[in-house]
Amino acid sequence: MERLKKRAEFLAARKGRRLNGPLFFVEVLDRRDGRPARYGLTVTRKVGNAVERNRIRRRLREAIRVRSGADMVAGFDYVIVARRDLLVAPFERIGAELSARFQKVARGGAGGDRAGQRQAGADHRECE
Repeated sequence: MERLKKRAEFLAARKGRRLNGPLFFVEVLDRRDGRPARYGLTVTRKVGNAVERNRIRRRLREAIRVRSGADMVAGFDYVIVARRDLLVAPFERIGAELSARFQKVARGGAGGDRAGQRQAGADHRECE
């Protein structure tokens, strides 16, 4: 499994599906190329100071390495956007939440893409 490193890769994942959760949300993009899954981590300044943000990133990387990485589907990019609650959550819960989101992608139950949802919303406003 590889890491996303370029801003353009992170922005591309925003066009994919979004899976919400209490500790983080995951943006998922199907690259349709069959290559190994890639992931990126985003922890905004709203979450905390640099020490707290780094601790959150370390916890997420370790949870992916130890528990959830095997649940990632080849050909997909995953961007995990952390929330502050992740800082104090039990490590097992972090791994379980990640696995649940990744398995949802594997089952194909991640819902529609955002572009389709925005378009549907635009159509709705025109009808009013």
